[in-house]
Amino acid sequence: MNEAEIHPQDTPENVRDITEIAARLERTNELLQRMLAEVAKTPSTHAIFVDAGYVYAAAGLLVAGTEDRRSFDLDAEGLIEAFIDKARIIFADSRLLRVYWYDGARRRIHTSEQQSIAELPDVKVRLGNLNANNQQKGVDSLIRTDLESLARHRAISDAALVGGDEDLVSAVEAAQGYGARVHLWGIEAGEGRNQAEPLLWEVDSQRTFDLDFCKPYVTRRPVTTYEHEGDPPPSRDQVRFIGAQIAATWLAERGREAVAELLPGHPYLPGPVDQDLLIEAEKLLQRSLRGHAVLRRALRDGFWQHVQSQF
Repeated sequence: MNEAEIHPQDTPENVRDITEIAARLERTNELLQRMLAEVAKTPSTHAIFVDAGYVYAAAGLLVAGTEDRRSFDLDAEGLIEAFIDKARIIFADSRLLRVYWYDGARRRIHTSEQQSIAELPDVKVRLGNLNANNQQKGVDSLIRTDLESLARHRAISDAALVGGDEDLVSAVEAAQGYGARVHLWGIEAGEGRNQAEPLLWEVDSQRTFDLDFCKPYVTRRPVTTYEHEGDPPPSRDQVRFIGAQIAATWLAERGREAVAELLPGHPYLPGPVDQDLLIEAEKLLQRSLRGHAVLRRALRDGFWQHVQSQF
C-alpha cells in the first residue's frame, strides 16, 4: 500500500486495518495466480461414448448389407482402437479418460463377446436390458447419466458420442450445461441418414466414418442355404402357416406383453424381430427365403394374422 493512500485524517487503527486488508488481498491474488498456473498445466480430458446397437446396425448395413448381428462379425477391439486413434488426432492436446461401450443383454448378463470387450484396457462396458424382441432398453439413460456426471465433475472437457438416437439429445444438453463440448460421430448411411436431425443440431461438431474406415472391422458370415437342387420352393400357404406357427410359439415363450409391443407397428416389424422371424422360418422349412420377397411377405402375413387373432 502506498503512503499516498493513507490520509492524514486516518487514525492509527484505520491505517492498520487498511494495511491488513491490502496484505490479505495480495496473498489472495498470489494464490489465484498459482491456481491458474496449475490449471493451465493440466491437460484437457476426453472420453468416447459408443452406442453399440447403433454401431452394429449402421456398420453392418454399410459393409455387410444387413443389420442382423448374426449375419456378420464385428471386430469390436479393432474398431475401439480405431476410435481411440481418431480421438488422439482430433483432441491432440487432450488425454483419454476411457471408452464407454453401451450395449444390451438379457437380464443385463454379459455375453462372451461383451466380456471380451470389458477386458480391454481403457474400456468400460455398460449394459442396458434386451427385451424379448431383441430391442435395447435403458441404454440412452445410461449414456445420459455418464455424460452428465463426468461433465458435472469436470472429469472431461470433450465427449465423442457415437450414436444416432434422438433420445440422446437430452444427454448432450446435460453435458453441455456443465461446460463440456460434445462431438457426434456417425457411420455413413447408404441412403438418407441414420442419425436424428435434432441430435445433429444440438452437438458441437459432427464427423462421419465412411465405408473404407468401417470395412476392416466387419466380416460377413457365410449364409446357410437349405436348397437342394431340383427341390421346388415352398408355397405361399406353407410359408404363411409357418409364420402363424412362429407367432404362436413366441406368444408362449416371450409372453403376450412382449408380442403386444409389436402391434403399433403393423404391418411392419422392427429389423431385429423381422430377422428372428426369417431365421426361425428357414430352420422350420429347411429352406432359405433370402431373395424370395413374395414368400417373405407371406411369412409376415401369417405371423400378423395369428398375432391379431389373439388380441
